[in-house]
Amino acid sequence: MTRFAAIDFETADNGRDAACSVAVVVAENGRVVHSLARLIRPPRPRVMFTEIHGLTWDDVKDAPDFAGVWPELAEMVAGVDFLAAHNAAFDRRVLEGCCATYGLPDPAKPFLCTVQVARDQWNLRPTKLPDVARYLCLTLKHHDALSDATACANIVLAALEEGYDLGRRLPGF
Repeated sequence: MTRFAAIDFETADNGRDAACSVAVVVAENGRVVHSLARLIRPPRPRVMFTEIHGLTWDDVKDAPDFAGVWPELAEMVAGVDFLAAHNAAFDRRVLEGCCATYGLPDPAKPFLCTVQVARDQWNLRPTKLPDVARYLCLTLKHHDALSDATACANIVLAALEEGYDLGRRLPGF
């Protein structure tokens, strides 16, 4: 039985610790079983990427900081085998940066990148999230953390349903 969590961050600025939104979608036994989305007050009072994700400082200024949302996130990812993200290097850097800034333990889970899964399984190019979602007929509101994380989880589930070998990208699976 594979249990994993897809994670997606939206960021306020170029800092590794600048998360302003996060979503986690947990899947097991071939289906999504739990999801969580939270706004996060970033450590600096500016939001440079409103044109991308639609969030403004007014949207996040009263939200908890990363340390405030961490207990829920940590609980969700505690029992998973791995984390999945589309362009996983970005989300991994944000997670590590937020944990470091707030003195929190990194969950130390292996990351599966769904860009690589899409290339491996369906030989897709380009592999931006909207392209992969369109190929798989997934609903997507791009740069909405919950929508992106849900699409990511469904990419992994579709690949696994077709026999994708996790060991190709996650040593030990």
